[in-house]
Amino acid sequence: MKVFAHRGFSGKYPENTMLAFAKAVEAGCDGIEIDVHLTKDMVPVIIHDDCVDRTSDGTGFIRNFICDELKELDCSYPSKFDGIYGPLKIPTLEEYFAWISRENVNIITNIDLKCDASCHGNIEQIVIDLIHKYKLEDKVIIFSGSDASVAICKQLSDSIKCGFLRKRYLENVGTYAKTCKVEHYYPKLDHLEERHVRNCSDNGIGVNVWTVNDEEDMRRVKRWGVNTIITNYPDRGRRIADEGKLRTEQSFLEEDGLQAVAL
Repeated sequence: MKVFAHRGFSGKYPENTMLAFAKAVEAGCDGIEIDVHLTKDMVPVIIHDDCVDRTSDGTGFIRNFICDELKELDCSYPSKFDGIYGPLKIPTLEEYFAWISRENVNIITNIDLKCDASCHGNIEQIVIDLIHKYKLEDKVIIFSGSDASVAICKQLSDSIKCGFLRKRYLENVGTYAKTCKVEHYYPKLDHLEERHVRNCSDNGIGVNVWTVNDEEDMRRVKRWGVNTIITNYPDRGRRIADEGKLRTEQSFLEEDGLQAVAL
């Protein structure tokens, strides 16, 4: 089971910031989940909400800002962290990709394309062009709650893996995803059952479940065979994901020791 950091290490650091991303890597995550919107001047930026009010010291919709204006805001989530980590800037997707390339960060990036009612511009093409620019085709999964947006991404670049996001379960989603030539399914934990995981597995579809923060929930979906948990606490997820592996390695060492004694 892989561990993806939800908006970075968002349980302890301001979400969707370069600080949260770096701390997630330090915690041993296999991937990072980020959210991407377009600014007024068509720059893809990493922020979850369609407005800046919750996580910054500003107010207003992202689509009404040009990128330079967004860069003037402090996105250190002041209402939650009381300025402890500030000031921090809203990162652009290109800044994030440049960091991955510069630091040779070996992770999978999960890009949640925000294509709701506030979506404007050709976000799919812009994001895919950046992926190609940094040669990250095999290190990225694009997913969205908009099936149309996912279909556009597959049409633009079949080499980039994609996923359907669901807040509620779609019956026979594994068959549906396979028919659409989409490789992943992103279900909300509250509505995931073991039979759903089995349906996806039977069709070769990866299950990346969000948002899994409780250790018992992590162990439960691990038993079900999910491919990935998306969590605010990648350190916790790493420990749970490695539990069986550590026990197996220990048993191998103990067995080797017994064999050595026998010899």
